[in-house]
Amino acid sequence: MRVTSFIILAASVLAVGPALGAQSGPVTVNGIAVKVNDAVITFREIADEIEQLQYGRQPESGPQKIETLKTDTVEGLVERQLILDEFKTAGYKLTENYIDEEIKRRIRNQFGDRVRMIKSLEHEGLTEAAFRQDLREKFIVNAMEYKNIDSKQIIVSPHKIEAYYAQNLDKFKVEDEVKLRMIFLANKPDRDAEATRKLAATILAEIKSGASFAEEASAHSDGSQRSEGGLWPAVDRTTLREDLGKAAFSLKPGEASDVLERDDGCYLMKVEEFRSAHVKALNEIRAEIEKALEAEDRRRLRKDWIERLKAKSFISYFPVN
Repeated sequence: MRVTSFIILAASVLAVGPALGAQSGPVTVNGIAVKVNDAVITFREIADEIEQLQYGRQPESGPQKIETLKTDTVEGLVERQLILDEFKTAGYKLTENYIDEEIKRRIRNQFGDRVRMIKSLEHEGLTEAAFRQDLREKFIVNAMEYKNIDSKQIIVSPHKIEAYYAQNLDKFKVEDEVKLRMIFLANKPDRDAEATRKLAATILAEIKSGASFAEEASAHSDGSQRSEGGLWPAVDRTTLREDLGKAAFSLKPGEASDVLERDDGCYLMKVEEFRSAHVKALNEIRAEIEKALEAEDRRRLRKDWIERLKAKSFISYFPVN
């Protein structure tokens, strides 16, 4: 069921908007927080939306973060209502078959069957009808955004990419990195620490005698990179545990470590390559920058569209009673 603390959150919700929070006193969670044209957004809707955003996450903490979450939630609900109103005013229609197919897809990929879907929704405090309505509104919002945010206006020129790169070199700085292979031997119920230590020593002796580190990793490692011969992508000092990072960065390319015994098992590492700190070359991250600039332009176009909707709409924020 919905977490009561999120409903209670409405008591502080909404020191947002020009009038919200203007008065003190107990909050009626079903009271009107915002009026958008002929529709209303209640304090309970806002608290429920916050819960959905936080579902499965650590709740936001700290006055500034909570205030930002409240403000963003209210603004998001207002924008959604403006878009829904525009859809209705324009006389558009949404074929319910789209919603039917989406529900079938969700059941197939997310829930397994309809009974599990209903139980999952009940656990979140949702009815099937509310779930369907939420899907319907999301379809409408996505369709309206696609129609009104003209992708043809988004042009990221090579010059713009190069200028962004030059102005943001710090974002593309990479610290010292090593590319390494690792063999991890876990302590298990059927292999205690002493047996793990002996196996690690045997493997190290094989490697020192000329055995392939990659082949030993593929044969013995309990690590997630076993199928790749223990090969990790390039990592900096902060990616690995402090003790393992210290050991890895003390090795030279081609050099293997001694057995590193830890509480969870034993580790063996071999450094394949060392890369000094550097700024990534533009050709490595051109696509990444282009994508970021496209997203930035899309946000700008969306903001302009929302401002146009606001300009022709009636929006009133109500104080907490």
